[in-house]
Amino acid sequence: MSEQRVALVTGSSSGIGAAVARRLAEAGIRVVVNSARSVEAGRALAAELPDARYLQADVSDETEARRLVERTVETYGRLDILVNSAGTTRFIPHDDLEAASPEVWRHLYDVNVIGVWQTVTAAVPHLRASGAGCVVNISSQAGVRPGGSSIPYAVSKAAVNHMTKLLAKTLGPDVRVNAVAPGLIDTPWFDGVEGAEEAKAHVAGVLPLRRVGRPEDIAQAVFDLTNASYITGEVLLVDGGGHLLG
Repeated sequence: MSEQRVALVTGSSSGIGAAVARRLAEAGIRVVVNSARSVEAGRALAAELPDARYLQADVSDETEARRLVERTVETYGRLDILVNSAGTTRFIPHDDLEAASPEVWRHLYDVNVIGVWQTVTAAVPHLRASGAGCVVNISSQAGVRPGGSSIPYAVSKAAVNHMTKLLAKTLGPDVRVNAVAPGLIDTPWFDGVEGAEEAKAHVAGVLPLRRVGRPEDIAQAVFDLTNASYITGEVLLVDGGGHLLG
């Protein structure tokens, strides 16, 4: 079995996930690109990267999540890094309680929370076998501070943060588990969203670093955590200093 590390990056056909896949590939890590729907974009990204593969799967479906991990191991013979980047949101004003329906809550939890749980559960035996396995969950500043695109989204990310800590305590010393919590990042999520450009300009004007984040900023933080052998259970805010604001 090759000693070259293997990473599965869920939700990696665009945005933060795609940037993570590129950064890991730059470091010589073999990458599995994944998406639930954007097959063409996922295949195109995998074709750009050396010895990468694209696998379609919806991580909110338990059978598909398990099969995704199995196919990754079948392809490369190992799994060393799991990055849970698959996620979704709804843009709902926080005071519009009726719009945040139980259906919205269930959908966001199915992807953002249960999807993470299902991929981790499937991956753990392989990560343990790696000898230096690690998980990095993509969370959000909204899971740490009261904000975000909607209340259900923010609460789902708070759940991911707590899950990260519980898993780190449970899976150590064999597997490290950390999370990266981005602030406002300029990704396709904001395409066509009313007021998005104004929000970006406002954030850029008040943050200590005076700019909104780029997917590459998050990708670098993820890469750093995959190599930080004495860090586990950490939720790393990557928000341009937004947590310093009142």
